[in-house]
Order: sequence, then structure tokens, then C-alpha cells
Amino acid sequence: MSSNFSRRGFLAAGAISPVLLAAPGAPPPAPIRTLGKTGLKVTSVGFGCMVTSDPSVIERAIDQGITYFDTARVYSGGNNERMVGGAVKAHRQKLVLSSKTIAKDKEGALRDIDITLKELGTDHIDIWYLHAKDRAEQITPELLEAQQIAKKQGKIRFAGVSLHNGHAEVIPAAIKTGAIDVILTTYNFAMAATMEPLVKSIADAGIGVVAMKVMAGTMRLDRSYDFDRAKAAMAKPGAALSALKWALRMPYVHTTIPSIKDNEQLDENLKAMKEPYREADSKLLAAQMERIAPLYCRMCGTCAGTCPQGLPVSDMLRYLTYADGYGEFALARDNFRTMPAELQGVRCESCDKCTIECPNGVRVRERLIRTQELLA
Repeated sequence: MSSNFSRRGFLAAGAISPVLLAAPGAPPPAPIRTLGKTGLKVTSVGFGCMVTSDPSVIERAIDQGITYFDTARVYSGGNNERMVGGAVKAHRQKLVLSSKTIAKDKEGALRDIDITLKELGTDHIDIWYLHAKDRAEQITPELLEAQQIAKKQGKIRFAGVSLHNGHAEVIPAAIKTGAIDVILTTYNFAMAATMEPLVKSIADAGIGVVAMKVMAGTMRLDRSYDFDRAKAAMAKPGAALSALKWALRMPYVHTTIPSIKDNEQLDENLKAMKEPYREADSKLLAAQMERIAPLYCRMCGTCAGTCPQGLPVSDMLRYLTYADGYGEFALARDNFRTMPAELQGVRCESCDKCTIECPNGVRVRERLIRTQELLA
């Protein structure tokens, strides 16, 4: 078991007294939290739209009281924004809507926000993230300027940064800018020891905290998926629900955006808002941690820049999680193909020995080989 895993971390729960949103004839009220100093009121479980293709699932989530929906310019080549826009159109004014740009300069970012607004069919979005930053220097003055321009033009209400890797560097840098209102970060039970003080520092600075990848690559057993080897390794009945409940019990997590593909997953996430985190959840996650410890990358960034072949190791392992954890092969393959051709052609099995030693005990070489076999 990873030395970062702490059973006590699962059991020590912070008490949260949620505000409840109620409406006559509506489903039971959903817990509402305030997204830092933005003042935005959001349900503790939001809706990550990345893998959603059926707009009726989004429409049902709105009917069930979920208020926060997240998409990105790059999801499905822009088609995701268009689908989300159609699904939320009738309820736009009561929802919090966010999107993201991967542009590297001001001009590209400002082009992106105009396309995003057109695709979503709205005159503004509530949060606009500079997406997938894994180094402090990627939060450039000109990208921050683009966000401020968009704010002044009324195209966005709040500026954000999102990150998968490099938390120890990027989170303090984002806070230091004084220009970021919301941070969207990977955070789950498998990352508790290293991430807890960082996530708390975001909330302490008055910045909104949105947690993603909250299920730590945990596959939902009710989904059909061809990769039986992956299912046997990554899945444990009930673990996804317990993982989401673990994140919700943290007082400094303002909302979460688990990806939701269908109504079965939506129902499970709604259940997480209604049930407290219990001792049984702690025991289940302890067992799940034992299972995934050698498989799941905690995105700590330790391996950054250490592969002699130049492979972006944590990114590649994240792509593998999209396949092995989410059951989303096409998403995994599409992300893999964003890498330069020379990196796509690297084969780790040709190296006599892997130079990367994961502090969390992930079998890096084995997982990279599987990534290449599956996605190249």
C-alpha cells in the first residue's frame, strides 16, 4: 500500500452544514455550497460533461436540481459545447456554466471564448478556465490579460485555472496571481496526503475549489466494457460512490464535477449527495486503494521531465485511465494522438530498464507499455 495512504484521512470528516435548494413539487433539495469569494451557489455534485453525448441526461440532471455544468472547447472537437448549450438553454439563467481554453496566447484564448459562447448559445459563461496547466510559467501574463479582457466585455464572470499535474507548483502560482477566482484540480482519496494542504490553501485564499477525477480512476461495474483485465484491476463494487462521498465530506471542496455518461451514473451521483460518508465507505476505499495502488497515477508530478525518451508520463497514464477507468477508449486514443508523432512512436519495452521510480509504487513501465499497446 502507498505510504501516502492514510486510513485516518478517510475517517476524519469535516462537518458541512449545506444550504438547501427547494422548489414545490421538485425532487428532494440538493446541498448547495458557495464557490469561494465568487459568491456562486453550486450543488456539491456538479456535472462533468466531457464524456456525455446524450443531452437528455443533462436535462434530467437539471430537473433533479444540479446547478453546475462543465465543458471545454476541446471536448469532442467542440461538439460537446454545442450539445451542452442545447441541453441547458431553457434553464441557462439558473445554472452555473463553465468552459475551458487550451490556447497558449491571448489572441488564441480570445478567439476561443467567442467560439465557446457561440457554441453554447449564451452571451456569457460563469467560469472560464485556462486549461491543463502543469507548470507555473504556463499561467502567463497574456493569458491572464485575456481573462480580464473577457471579464470587462461581459463574456465571463470569473477567471479560473485547471490542472491535472504539477499541483505543488501550479496551485501556489495561481493563488499568487491574485487574478484567479476558481481553481479546478484533480483531487481524490488516493491523493489525500499530498493534496489536502494544497486544496485547503485554495479555499483559505478565498478561491473557489472544484474537484475533478474524484473517483481515482474507479470503474463503475455497471458499465459494459471490453477490457476485462482492466475491469478486474480497477473496479470494486461501490467504490465509485464511496470515492465521491469521500470528496463531498471535505469542507474546503466547494463542488465536484464527476464525468456523467448516462442516467445510471447520474443516479449514483445524486445518491452521493443524500448519503453521509460512513465507516463502511472508509473500509471500501481502503480495499480499493490496495487494489489500485500499483495502477493509478496520483499525478504528483515527480516523474516530470525524467523520461530519457521525453515521454509525458503522467499525461499518458491519465489517458490510460480514460480507457481502463472510464471505459472511454475513443477519448483515451484521441488524447494520446495529441502527442507529437515521435512520442507516439516510442515503445517502452525497447528500454532495458525504466529510469522512473514512482514514489507511490505505480508500475510505471508496465502501465506505459499497456498505454502504447492500447492506444498507439
